[in-house]
Amino acid sequence: MQPLQPMRVDWVATPPPGAYQRRLRRFTPRYQGPPSYPVPPRWGFPLLAWRWPTSVMGDAAVPVSVDQVRTRARAAANALSLAALTAIWAAGSEVWRYVLLALSRYGALSPTTVGLSDAMVVSSAVVSWVASALAIVLTLLWLRRARDAAADAAGYAPSRSDLHVIIGLVVPGVNLVVPGSVAAELEHAALREPADRRPNPSRLLRIWWGLWVITGLFVAFTLVWTFRSSVQALADGVLLHAFADLLAAAVAITTILVVRRITTLLLPVDPSAVRFMRVVGVKDAPEPPLRAERYAGSAR
Repeated sequence: MQPLQPMRVDWVATPPPGAYQRRLRRFTPRYQGPPSYPVPPRWGFPLLAWRWPTSVMGDAAVPVSVDQVRTRARAAANALSLAALTAIWAAGSEVWRYVLLALSRYGALSPTTVGLSDAMVVSSAVVSWVASALAIVLTLLWLRRARDAAADAAGYAPSRSDLHVIIGLVVPGVNLVVPGSVAAELEHAALREPADRRPNPSRLLRIWWGLWVITGLFVAFTLVWTFRSSVQALADGVLLHAFADLLAAAVAITTILVVRRITTLLLPVDPSAVRFMRVVGVKDAPEPPLRAERYAGSAR
């Protein structure tokens, strides 16, 4: 009988469970060819031409397009034209009344003529006020869209909020300064000028601002003049009203020009207005290769 031999045991050390994280095998999809459908798919794009996105209720992040500014500018220009025409009509009615006042010094006037003159003055004044109010509202709507579009184009927000602009247009005295500064800042942004540069209003904008200030002061002076009760003061008041109407018409016309100028600055460049240029000659340039090199098997 042979003696017992010691058993040979091989000890193998293994890491405990959870000592190492298992590496997930990355799945690389392979190209399976173009998509195929057993039946024609029912999805697709609508049969509509491209159009700018419109604002949706509850979505405040929709960008303001230039088409919206152009539409508001057209509506504001039409309303301002109507306001200018009615202001000229009101000025003519006041001048006719002053002529009748001058003729009444030499004799009595016909009741029909006086009644027609009064009807012309009252109707022209009412229509002028209504047209002016409509023009102001549409111009403010255009201003709001233009400020947003100019901010998107320039890359920085305007210095005044919409509420501050409205307050500056309503408060007496302040409304002589704020509209000009707001228009200057809008023109500055429409020209894509940097935010740290001081706005430099154009000549048209300075003329409009001067007419705006002169008209505001003259209207205030005319309202104060109406409190005088003498005969000569009443006659002079008729001329003052006529001149105030002419100034209002001038402001409306220059406002149309300012609206068109800023809207044109916000519009993209018209390709038909750009002068096409062609290369006449190239100097000190390497000769181009006759044919581009392409490796065999590369995609065309």
